[in-house]
Amino acid sequence: MAACLSQDLETSKVFLHLLVLKDSRMAKKKKNTKRKLAHPKLPMQRQLNLRHEGTHFDLRAIFNDLNGRYFRGRLQRYNVTWGRRRKHRPREHFIFGTIQEEDRVIRINPALDQPFVPLWFFRYVLYHEMLHSVVPDQKLSANRRRVHTDEFNRREREFPHYRRARRWEDENLSRFLR
Repeated sequence: MAACLSQDLETSKVFLHLLVLKDSRMAKKKKNTKRKLAHPKLPMQRQLNLRHEGTHFDLRAIFNDLNGRYFRGRLQRYNVTWGRRRKHRPREHFIFGTIQEEDRVIRINPALDQPFVPLWFFRYVLYHEMLHSVVPDQKLSANRRRVHTDEFNRREREFPHYRRARRWEDENLSRFLR
């Protein structure tokens, strides 16, 4: 009986040692995680290769012109860049551009940098993204918001080539899809 008890005690010690070892490894993992959290990644604009010159369009020049003409130069310290070039064209929908307000980065889909895209349409796409920075979103609930508000739509329609651009988009969207 004593030998059996001694063996159980020895097994318990080994098991306890494994638990302690596992806990210490987990503690190291937690420290690594905390260390990573203590040194967060740099803002997106520092991680990006912010190129603005395309083959057919210079984003910075067009941005500066639109900023002066329609926004009285109020959009300061914005970076405008081409997005990543995709290997495959999308099947169902196409995103012409995006804005990341917290980093002040506007990205334009590089598929627009083609000779068949009219300058007035390209300017409309960039104007649309710039407009997001001056017209506030409408909060609908804790998890939902509307970015294309009535005010946004009204101001978007003020763009000189708005109707022409929307018509061109409808007629040419298939050129950007698979």
